[in-house]
Amino acid sequence: MFHSDTEALIKLWTSLRSGPESRAGLPSRASLRPEALGPRLTRVFLADRNQDEADARLRLAGDWLEAFHHRPLSGVALSSLWRARSHTMIAAAMRQAVREARPVVIVAAAGAANAPIEVTLVPFRGGAQRRELILGLYAPTATLTLPTGVAHQLAARVFTAVGEAGRPRLALASLDGRRIA
Repeated sequence: MFHSDTEALIKLWTSLRSGPESRAGLPSRASLRPEALGPRLTRVFLADRNQDEADARLRLAGDWLEAFHHRPLSGVALSSLWRARSHTMIAAAMRQAVREARPVVIVAAAGAANAPIEVTLVPFRGGAQRRELILGLYAPTATLTLPTGVAHQLAARVFTAVGEAGRPRLALASLDGRRIA
C-alpha cells in the first residue's frame, strides 16, 4: 500500500494514459493540468532526458523540493538529488517507467535521519523527438523532522513498477539467421 499522494498521482496518470492524446501508452505532457495535482504541486518535479543519456535534468521543481534540497533545482541533474550508491537504481527506474509506459515508485530514505519517503516517477511524451519527460512526486511516509537549511539527499532502497505495462515487451526476431526486430 502506497502513500495517498502516490496513489493519487498514479490514478491521475492512469486516467491521462487512457485519454485521446495518449500514444504508445504515454500521455502527452500537454494533457496534464498542473491544478489537478492540488497541494502536491510543491513536491513535484518535471525532468527530461535524451534517450541517449543516462541522467535526466530537472526543468521545474516545486518550492518544497527546493527547500528540501536547499538549492534551486532548475537545470540540475536528477541524480545529484540522490546519494551516489543510488544512481544505478534511479537510472534503471527511469528507463523502466519510460520503456514500459507505467509508473514506478521508489522507496527511499531522506537525509541523515533516513526518514522514509516515496518518490513516484510517471512518464509523459515529450514534444521534441528522442526526449523523455518524467514527472516525479515526493511523498514523505512519515512526518519529516529534518534540519532546515541543510541540503538533503535521498538513498534509494527499492523500486517497483505499478500496474499493467502500457507497451508490450520487446522481443528479438530473426529471419534466415538475420535479426530483423
